[in-house]
Amino acid sequence: MRLLFIRHGDPDYTIDSLTEKGNEEAQALSALIRELHPGTLFVSPLGRARKTASYSLEALGEKARECDWLREFPARLFVGDNEDLQKGFPHARQEDGTYGNIYVWDMMPRYVAEHPELMDPVLWRKSDVAALSDMLPIYDHVKEEFEALLKEHGYVNEGRGLFRVERETEETLTFFCHFGISSVLLSILWGSSPFFPLQFLCMLPSSVTEVVTEERKQGEAYFRTLRIGDQSHLYMAGQRPSFAARYREVYSDSGHRN
Repeated sequence: MRLLFIRHGDPDYTIDSLTEKGNEEAQALSALIRELHPGTLFVSPLGRARKTASYSLEALGEKARECDWLREFPARLFVGDNEDLQKGFPHARQEDGTYGNIYVWDMMPRYVAEHPELMDPVLWRKSDVAALSDMLPIYDHVKEEFEALLKEHGYVNEGRGLFRVERETEETLTFFCHFGISSVLLSILWGSSPFFPLQFLCMLPSSVTEVVTEERKQGEAYFRTLRIGDQSHLYMAGQRPSFAARYREVYSDSGHRN
């Protein structure tokens, strides 16, 4: 089995669609989509993902199955008066000085380093971030839906990255979605904490991530990642990648966010 996770193009979050650059990225992707052999297609219900997919769907003459659980991973943390979380999630600070809600992955690197439980495949569920947010029920819902889809195609998750093969297949499933949810889905495939890919990967707009099964023993499979955030289609079209999703490379660079 082969899985492709395609992030939406450069986003305009104010209208939940794409910028002019994002449309150009999606068009460049669509020019090569047949060469990706995308197989069965799925799409997030959010506008920026649907717009990105629309170019490829037109090129393919296909339709995609819209899945609500593919929307950007919406789990949010309430920081409140927790001083440790205030240091770890400074962007939750509001104009009046209080701390509100923020996406669970938007944490400072030092917070990750000082809380090793976040990287543990089991203990992350007992972390303050999980306990003080709505992350667990949302994660478990996504996991249930994703695992049901994989089982439908012959692969049953037995935990810690091992899958039981009930029916061999070389088909491809392609998901037009978002960085956060792609990271969560990868963590399910790898048997890792979701915070691992959320913190240490960056998939830029319109990029392609490819995962395939390997079956070194009959009836058993695990998923290996062939490429993460590939943007070959942009380089072939003479385009530079967007900076969206990244932070400044060096702190003295005032032209990008920190």
